[in-house]
Amino acid sequence: MEVMTAGKREDKAGFCSCGLGKGSWKMSELAACRQAPYWAYLLYALGLFIYQSLDAIDGKQARRTNSCSPLGELFDHGCDSLSTVFMAVGASIAVRLGTHPDWLFFCSFIGMFIFYCAHWQTYVSGVLRFGKVDVTEIQVTLVIVFVLSTFGGATMWDYTIPILEIKLKILPVLGVVGGAIFSCSNYFHVILHGGVGKNGSTIAIAHMTKSELYLQDTVFFGPGLLFLDQYFNNFVDEYIVLWIAMVISSFDMMRYFSALCLQISRHLHLNIFKTSSHQAPEQVQVLPSKSHQNNMD
Repeated sequence: MEVMTAGKREDKAGFCSCGLGKGSWKMSELAACRQAPYWAYLLYALGLFIYQSLDAIDGKQARRTNSCSPLGELFDHGCDSLSTVFMAVGASIAVRLGTHPDWLFFCSFIGMFIFYCAHWQTYVSGVLRFGKVDVTEIQVTLVIVFVLSTFGGATMWDYTIPILEIKLKILPVLGVVGGAIFSCSNYFHVILHGGVGKNGSTIAIAHMTKSELYLQDTVFFGPGLLFLDQYFNNFVDEYIVLWIAMVISSFDMMRYFSALCLQISRHLHLNIFKTSSHQAPEQVQVLPSKSHQNNMD
């Protein structure tokens, strides 16, 4: 049994199809077309606020305990890379952006792209730059969006602004587009003009790895399954293929990060989940002795 609406079709099974010319974009109830419970938005706002607060506090805690290390940076930025996906998808659901699948894909993808470009310019210049309006301000804005959806309902974003004749949900999208253009212009200015020459060209190699990179990587299993399934005209149900790809990708990610963290901790003689009294190797400052200073004089 189906209910027909303008440009959209909803059925009793909890699915929604948004008209896209001759085709359709079919998503489940958890995707973005329907309104989530109010408590879900509230918990998301609370969790995001706690996350961004702890994300800012951990650096001060590391300096206070004298435990700054590349391992801490890996944990910090690794968690940020994962949370970027959940923040983008969660915000899209909160404003019911599923009725515009193209914008849903763009807003979900652009966050990961900006995160990648921010670290790309770090590898080129050796400095991670933050603007006056950056990650923290974006996270606070998302908290406000979730709070508004909690008390006003996600359907409030379908309200049409009288003068502009656009829906309220388009305003956050325009903000995302403007912010992406501004951020990427700054990042690519550093990427294209910074790190030129012998010194700059070696920063990225020394910062990432000097070992050989292999093209046969297990990270391609998930996308490879999706590609083959599309190539053979959905030989296997794409919903099942997505689940298989998710399980393989999750296992591969946990295996990789576990091995990487253990390797770094062994090399730096650090404990992963507890601090020690000694300094991390890169923090130890070697001061010249007095006799050496006298000889230099």
